[in-house]
Amino acid sequence: MDMPRPDARVLDRRAEIVARLTEVLPADAVISDPAETRAYECDALTAYRCAPLAVVLPASTEEVSAALRVCHEMGVPVVPRGAGTSLAGGALPTEDSVILGVARMTEVLETDYADRIIRVQTGRTNLSVTGAVEEEGFFYAPDPSSQLACAIAGNIAMNSGGAHCLKYGVTTNNLLGVRMVLMDGTVVDLGGAHLDAEGLDLLGLVCGSEGQLGVVTEATLRILRKPEGATPVLIGFSSNEVAGACVSDIIKAGVLPVAIEFMDRPCIRACEAFAGAGYPDCEALLIVEVEGSPQEIAEQLALITEIARRHDPVELREAANAEEAARIWLGRKSAFGAMGQINDYICLDGTIPVSKLPEVLAGIRSLSEKYGLEVANVFHAGDGNMHPLILFDANGGELEKAEAMGADILTLCVEAGGCLTGEHGVGIEKRDLMAVQYAPADLEAQMRVKDVFDPGWLLNPAKVFPLAASAARRTAAE
Repeated sequence: MDMPRPDARVLDRRAEIVARLTEVLPADAVISDPAETRAYECDALTAYRCAPLAVVLPASTEEVSAALRVCHEMGVPVVPRGAGTSLAGGALPTEDSVILGVARMTEVLETDYADRIIRVQTGRTNLSVTGAVEEEGFFYAPDPSSQLACAIAGNIAMNSGGAHCLKYGVTTNNLLGVRMVLMDGTVVDLGGAHLDAEGLDLLGLVCGSEGQLGVVTEATLRILRKPEGATPVLIGFSSNEVAGACVSDIIKAGVLPVAIEFMDRPCIRACEAFAGAGYPDCEALLIVEVEGSPQEIAEQLALITEIARRHDPVELREAANAEEAARIWLGRKSAFGAMGQINDYICLDGTIPVSKLPEVLAGIRSLSEKYGLEVANVFHAGDGNMHPLILFDANGGELEKAEAMGADILTLCVEAGGCLTGEHGVGIEKRDLMAVQYAPADLEAQMRVKDVFDPGWLLNPAKVFPLAASAARRTAAE
């Protein structure tokens, strides 16, 4: 992945930039020692690394505003960073950029159970939002696999989803308002503690904008009452394609499970070894969870079981108790870590129509044979959010081959009527594939939105848009 050359004018003023930032922030909020900035040289897309010019860790919206104002005045690019769990290189710095991390911004600012909202600083982790309200019988619905570590800031930037997004939606469906700081330090409030704001849907622009428009420092989130109960069922199949057909039939039947998760044999074996979840030995596995009252659960499971039996499952097993249900989900939530113990991998994020699952899975199998690289599939099957893991040897010079295969898989998803990303974002990983999904006029419209929010093109450089287009935009703005 190419990155822009650093701006020598910025690098030459490193000491001055750090001094200015230290003037407006607490001394311990500015990191400039090269040995310490290396901790921020990459996110979870670890194949690419670059130490930033400096790192700032503000603790409030006011401090974020002060830091951005300095960077704006001095023409310094800024890379917003949540917890650094991005799988698409969304927080990868450039040599001439300042990382602005929100890790110290973790406070719960307001909780309103009557109106079912919580307002938090965006450095707070996803899982800890539920932790703040669960004693009152509430939860926060989006649940990405990295929810123990990932920050709400990154969830908003990438419009993250998770296993339970089939029923509850992704971040944009659970985000009511934000406080955001623009590149020049201006603080704006969008949305609020109500369902829909008047006027233009600026909140919809911000959610999924990947740090291109501003730095979100506070978020007003929807919280929900915990369901009366929930039960997962394991359904094993003899092939990926049969499992995909079963998913399609469940959705067509009109039943709405809270989650439908898919794993193939390589992933099943890794997760079983890692978590001891009790998964069956089969080619493909579905975890289908339903929730509600005991009667609702029984009715939904009866229909799902009836549909599954039409596809001749090799195993069909309902969780017997809460402990077994927890083990089932531990295995799925551990999938990325479990696969990482086996091999290097690239995790993709294409999304397709559910009806296309069988043919896309077959297409991925063909590409695996073509490139000679194994693929493990684990994904949110209910909404067609694919997560093929391409296994490769990073020390054996296979990275470029794996990336080429990944590009072909994502192109396959778009050609099937889907899109490049469902929740991981574009970052640098899919940046050069944007022209596969969007016509030049579409990309121009998106870039003109950024022109409005960030006229100097200083926020999160070299991400989302093809590199030549973003470089030309920034040059024109100077």
